[in-house]
Amino acid sequence: MMQAARDHGVELDVQAGIAWIQINRPDRMNALEPEGFVALARLAEEAEARDDVRAIVFSGAGGRAFSAGIDIKAVMAKGTATFPAPMKGDARNPFERILEINKPTIACIEGVCMGAGADLAMACDLRLVGDNLRFACAEAKVGMGAHFASIVLPRLVPRALALELLYTGRPMTPAEGLAHGFFNSLHPATALRTAVRALAETIAANAPLTLRRCKEASTKSIGLPLAAALRLNVGPDPYTSKDRIEGMTAFIEKRPPIFEGR
Repeated sequence: MMQAARDHGVELDVQAGIAWIQINRPDRMNALEPEGFVALARLAEEAEARDDVRAIVFSGAGGRAFSAGIDIKAVMAKGTATFPAPMKGDARNPFERILEINKPTIACIEGVCMGAGADLAMACDLRLVGDNLRFACAEAKVGMGAHFASIVLPRLVPRALALELLYTGRPMTPAEGLAHGFFNSLHPATALRTAVRALAETIAANAPLTLRRCKEASTKSIGLPLAAALRLNVGPDPYTSKDRIEGMTAFIEKRPPIFEGR
């Protein structure tokens, strides 16, 4: 069921194991006020807590933009003092909260993806893009801090390229993103959502405890030496689960497994 009005232009819809979280402000290029990005993180955490959700997809309505980032006009109309510092309070980093969601996350990126919209894309595990993409970390052009991007982008692409993008604010081309593994795949804009749905359905059909284990081990081992990372024991234990028995039995019986997440 959709949730829109109380969530600052952000909607949640759960279908067949997939949570679709959409920014629905196409008249503003899906730009949000800071409270909107906090609502986005809140809905993602709601989806994370639901047993019927196995993958989460973020998108923007209208086809012209994933998100243009912070709604600067709305923020300035309230006065510059209303803009939250990135490391304080509930708005302290909604993208960090999304980064740590323990279920697979996918960014379905159409059109403009800039500023906080780019942060949202970087917080996701996978990024599929349309051929109408315009991706940029343009905070230096408007005097913003680029706090999340400055830390996360150099972990996703070579540091020299990340800093060039941050220093200049120029767009990253689809070819650059694909070459460096930042974008998973490029599609005609008209076919992007079909491709995202197919990927999300493939992921959602797999064992949810294993998916969560992969996500948590991958996220929580970032920056650790290999020996320490291999000793992590985070997330649920798939090895002793009912799903492991079901998966192996289904393999032997040559049928699709029926996973229950336990």
